[in-house]
Amino acid sequence: MPRIQQLPPSVVTKIAAGEVIERPASVVKELLENSVDAGSSRIDIDIEQGGVELIRVVDNGCGIVPEDLPLAFASHATSKLASAEDLFRISSMGFRGEALASIGGVAQVTLQSRPADLPCGAELTCHGGEYSPVRVWNGTPGTRIEVRHLFYNTPVRRKFMRTTATEMGHISEIFTRLALSGTGLQLSLTHNGKQVYQVPASTSLLDRIGLFFGKEVGDKLYAVEARQGPVTLRGYIADPACERGNAKTQYLFANGRWIRDRSLGHALQESFRGLLMTGRYAVAFLFLELPAEQIDVNVHPTKIEVRFRDSQALYHLLLSALRERLRVENLTARLRVPAMASGQWPAPTQPTDSLFTPPRPSAPLNGGHLSALSPSMPFVAEQNRPLAPESPAPSDSGLAPWDEPPESTVAAPPPEAIKAIQLYDSYLVLETSAGMLVIDQHALHERVLFEHLKQRIRSGSLETQRLLVPEPVDLTAEQAARTLEFRDALAELGLGVEDFGGGTVLLTSYPAILGNRPPAAILRTVVDHLVTKERLPDREQLLNDLLSLMACHAAVKAGDRLSREEIEALVAQRDLAKDTHHCPHGRPTALLFSKQELDRQFRRT
Repeated sequence: MPRIQQLPPSVVTKIAAGEVIERPASVVKELLENSVDAGSSRIDIDIEQGGVELIRVVDNGCGIVPEDLPLAFASHATSKLASAEDLFRISSMGFRGEALASIGGVAQVTLQSRPADLPCGAELTCHGGEYSPVRVWNGTPGTRIEVRHLFYNTPVRRKFMRTTATEMGHISEIFTRLALSGTGLQLSLTHNGKQVYQVPASTSLLDRIGLFFGKEVGDKLYAVEARQGPVTLRGYIADPACERGNAKTQYLFANGRWIRDRSLGHALQESFRGLLMTGRYAVAFLFLELPAEQIDVNVHPTKIEVRFRDSQALYHLLLSALRERLRVENLTARLRVPAMASGQWPAPTQPTDSLFTPPRPSAPLNGGHLSALSPSMPFVAEQNRPLAPESPAPSDSGLAPWDEPPESTVAAPPPEAIKAIQLYDSYLVLETSAGMLVIDQHALHERVLFEHLKQRIRSGSLETQRLLVPEPVDLTAEQAARTLEFRDALAELGLGVEDFGGGTVLLTSYPAILGNRPPAAILRTVVDHLVTKERLPDREQLLNDLLSLMACHAAVKAGDRLSREEIEALVAQRDLAKDTHHCPHGRPTALLFSKQELDRQFRRT
C-alpha cells in the first residue's frame, strides 16, 4: 500500500501555479495588479511571442526594499494582509501572496526594484523556484520584472499554449480591463517591438472606450450614474443597436476589479429586455464602488469570482438605474448609408427636438368604429385580427421585467396630417418632422398589442372567452407537468387549464384578443415555449414571454394588405403606446432616414 508523503516544495509550487497561471495573460494580470497596488502612475508592458518567450512589466511604484526581495517569491508572503480580519475588508487588487511564487516556479524570472528613498535598488532571479543571491541594481525608482520562457520546465503545459495571435489577444484583453478601470494611469503595450496601445494618463474613460472599441460603440454610449446608500454605480451603456452575439463586451467592475457575476449580468440583460433579440447581448462598461467589507474577493485564486453581502440590493440598483437611463433616450433605429463621394459611413445625425415629443393622452373609444380620429382602437384588417383594448396608462413603479419600458419614440404626426404608404404589404413609409420613417407593420402592431395586453392584466380586465365544452389537449408528461405548474400565471393571461389525467389537460378558456385562432394551437404554442426554457422563469418573466408570444400571434403579418384607415390607425398608435421603437422580442419597429441624410445623398448639402 502506498505511504503518505510530503510533496517537495517544487511540486507544490507547480500545482499552485496550475490554479493561478493558466496562460501568459494570467502572468500579465498578476504583475499588473502588483503594479497598481504599488501606487504606480505609469506601467509599460513589453511582450514577445505572445508572452511565451518574454513578459516585461515596468512601473514607477513604491518599489521593494532589498531585504524583502527573497520573500517576494515565497509562497503566501504579502505586504497587503496582516491578519485574518483583513480578508473581510480587502481594498488591494492582490492579497494572496501566490502570484510571484507561482510564476517563479514555471518560468525564469528577474525581479529588479528600487524604492524612491534609496540611492540604489536590488536584483534577484528565480529560475523554476531556485533563487540567486540578491545583487545591487542601479535602476530608476520602481519595479521591473522580466518573465522569460514560460512553462519551460513543464513542457506538457507549454504544449497547451495557443497560437501567438490568440495568446496576444488574451493579453490585450487584460490590458483593456486595466485601462478601463485605471483612469489616471499611463499605460503602454508593445508586442515584438511594435506598439499595440499607448494610453496617456489624461485619457478619459469615454476616450478609452473609443480607443479599444471604436467609433461605432464610442458614439452610442449613454452615461449612467446612481447611488444607493454607500454604493455608487457609474459608467456607460451602449445603444441597443450596438448589440453583440456574446457577453464579452459587458465589463463589470467592483472597486476597480474586473469581475464576473451572474446576478449582475442577469440584471444588465433584463434592463435591455424588449430591446434586444434572443441570443443578443448589450454592451456596457459599469463600475460599482462599495465598502470593502460588503464584497468578498477571496473566492477563487484568480480573484475574478466574488460574493456580495447584499447581492439582491445591487441587482435592483443596476436594473432600475439602467432602465431609467434607457427610458429617456430615443432608441429609434437610424438608417445609415455610405456617403456617395468618399464611400465612408457618414457621421451620426443628432436627433432634433421633435424626436422627444411626449405621447398624447389616449383618445376615447369611438363606439368600436375604426377611423383615423380614434387611434386608440387597434384595427381589424382580417377576421382573425380582433380589436385590442384602449391605450395603456402610465405604468406603476416597480422592478418587474416587463414594467416601465423606455418611453421615447419618434413622434408621429397628428392623424389628420398622416402621410403614409404601404410597400411590399410589409412596410409603412411615413413622413415625420425628423425625416422619412420606414415601419415594420408586424413589429409595430406586435408592440402595440403587447402594451394593450399588459395594461389589461394590470387592471384585471383582460377579456377571456370561455369554452362551452372544455377542449382536451394531449401533451407529453413533461409538457403537461410544466403547464399545470404555471396554471395561475396562465390564468392571468386568459388561458384556463385543468388536469385531465395522464398527459392530457383541459383548456377551458383563452384570451379573446386572439380571435378565431384555434384555442388548442394557442396552448400548444405556449407549452412549447415553456418547455424550451433552460430554467424555470419567475412569474414576471413568464408573463412577459407569454404576452410577447400572444401579441406576435395576434398582430398583422408581413404580406398582409392594409387599408388606408388601418394604416392611419396603426401609425397613430405609435405615440400612444410605450417603447414602440422595438417589438417585445427586441427587433426594431422602424428605421429613420433623416432629412439631413436625404439632403446629403442628393447633394443638397
